[in-house]
Amino acid sequence: MSYSVGQVAEFAGVTVRTLHHYDAIGLLSPSGRSHAGHRRYDDTDLDRLQQILFYRELGFPLDQVATLLDDPHTDPREHLRRQHELLSARIVRLQEMAAAVETAMEARKMGINLTPEEKFEVFGDHDPDQYAEEVQERWGNTDAYRESQRRTAGYTKEDWKRLTEGLDALHHKMADLLAAGVPADSTDAMDVAEEHRLFMCDGYLHVSHEMHTCLGEMYVADERFTAVYEKIRPGLAAYMRDAILANGVRNV
Repeated sequence: MSYSVGQVAEFAGVTVRTLHHYDAIGLLSPSGRSHAGHRRYDDTDLDRLQQILFYRELGFPLDQVATLLDDPHTDPREHLRRQHELLSARIVRLQEMAAAVETAMEARKMGINLTPEEKFEVFGDHDPDQYAEEVQERWGNTDAYRESQRRTAGYTKEDWKRLTEGLDALHHKMADLLAAGVPADSTDAMDVAEEHRLFMCDGYLHVSHEMHTCLGEMYVADERFTAVYEKIRPGLAAYMRDAILANGVRNV
C-alpha cells in the first residue's frame, strides 16, 4: 500500500513542504511515483520518516540524521549517547536559568517610566505592566532581573519604540520564512534566531544560547507568550522554538 505526500504529511504532523525538502536533499525520497508523477510513499518510507522525526526531536541537524540513517559504519548508539549527555547537561543548566529567561522575556515590561499616553503609543493595545507584580515576586532577587532593571530603567519612549519595532521586525522576518515553507532548521531560519538572540543581548540582558533555547520553549509552553506569536502568524510560536533550538545545537 502506498500513500500520497498529503496523507504522509497528515500522518506525521509535518508540512508537505517539509517532505518536499527532505526529498530534495535526499534524506527521504519516496519509493514510488504515480502515473501522473506524484510522490507515493510505502511503509518502509514511513518507518524512515519516523526515525528522521525521532532524531530531529532530539535536536540532530539534518546532515547528521542522514549520516545516522545511511552510513553503515556509523554507530547510532554512540551518537545517541553523546546527544543524551549534551541534553542532560543542558537540562541542568536550563533549570538553573529558567528564572532568568522569563525575566528576559518580561524585561521590557518592567521599570518603564512612561506616561499612559506614551505607553499606548509605544506598545499599542499591549499592557507592558500586566505581569510586573508577578515577575517581581518570582524573580526579583535574581541577577538577571536586576540586570534587566538596571539596563531598562532609564529607557526613553524612543528607546522602547526602537526595541519594540526591532523585535516586531525580527518576528515578522521569521514569519515570512514560515510562510515560504523554509524549514525551521535551515540556515536562514537559524540566522534569524541568532539575530533575535543578539538583539535581546543588546537591548535587555545577556542571553546565552542555552538561555535562548529555554526562552524558545516558553513560546509554546506558556499560552500568554504563544498568543503573541500566533497573532502574527499561526504556527509561529513553534517555528520560533524550533529555529532557536536548531541554532543552539549549531553553536554547541
